Amino acid sequence: MMSTTSTASTDVPEAPTPDPDFVVDGLWKVFGEQPERVVADPEYASLSPSEILERTGNVVAVRDLSFTVGKGEVFVIMGLSGSGKSTLVRCLTRLIEPTAGSIRLQGDDLRALDAGSLRELRRRKASMVFQHFGLLPFRTVVENIAYGLEIRGMGKAERRARALQMVELVGLGGYEWRYPAQLSGGMQQRVGLARALAGDPDVLLFDEPFSALDPLIRRNMQNEIVRLHHEMGKTMVFVTHDLAEALRLGDRILIMRHGELQQVGTGAELVGAPANDYVADFVSDVPIASVLTLEWIARPGDLAPDAVALPAGTVIADAIPVVLGTPNPIRVVDEEGATLGAVDRDALLRSVAGERNPSDRMPQP
Repeated sequence: MMSTTSTASTDVPEAPTPDPDFVVDGLWKVFGEQPERVVADPEYASLSPSEILERTGNVVAVRDLSFTVGKGEVFVIMGLSGSGKSTLVRCLTRLIEPTAGSIRLQGDDLRALDAGSLRELRRRKASMVFQHFGLLPFRTVVENIAYGLEIRGMGKAERRARALQMVELVGLGGYEWRYPAQLSGGMQQRVGLARALAGDPDVLLFDEPFSALDPLIRRNMQNEIVRLHHEMGKTMVFVTHDLAEALRLGDRILIMRHGELQQVGTGAELVGAPANDYVADFVSDVPIASVLTLEWIARPGDLAPDAVALPAGTVIADAIPVVLGTPNPIRVVDEEGATLGAVDRDALLRSVAGERNPSDRMPQP
């Protein structure tokens, strides 16, 4: 996972993400008449969205966002209803036209593309999976999966073979010739996912795809995303309002509020060092020991020569049996085996009880 944090409240710039797929800089989306004036007029810079709405009648959905998404990363955009997260993800492929700012996908300036080039990009580089699957009711599973390939002009035999591969990949073997009405909600979502994967895009974007599913099917689909990411290594941008889902799926998470970026970071960074009171409140119910790793609670201390060593990236909850099984502090080591500090039973119990690091320090990259 990448260890990068950015905050709106402290104006700390986001550190460069290695080999990014998306580079977003100063992105705005304002709905209403003459939206450019809201971006250009410094008078509005200090106003809240409600004040801008009252003065101009315009709705600021995305406000001056800058971030990167690394190649092969699962990047989660989350926030409460009305935070602007769905508008943001649609701006990333210009399903919604941004008002200002730049979006680059693998070096291509998306805002400079003409309509034909943009369609080609959506067909080949970036596919989107929505909450509502949009399956064609009178086409079978295979035919639905192959539909995008048909539009691209791929031959019938080739696209059917590709669709059948996707059927197996998403676990729908045996349902190839069923129609959407014959499938459960979770199966229909798998068809939508397979259709997005069939064109072998570089980037997959998900707009709350599982929010309409019941909890068990939703968890199964989360497992499916994790499995597919491990197998295929695709860059994924995932929108959700569910913090547990974000923590489960995301390498990094961007939290939005009223169209503004509040913080970008790993789950551990959001929980261990929230950028502001809003983020702290947002993650307040997260069990710290299930998210933070030993590097967050390691401290200088005396260590026995034969002290048990654990990697710094070990989740605290996973370290509990080891720490409680030895009377002495354990040694926390980095990837090269160098000692970063010690963790004793007291530090472990404080973290399990929900106490954050007293100094709220950030672990070193």
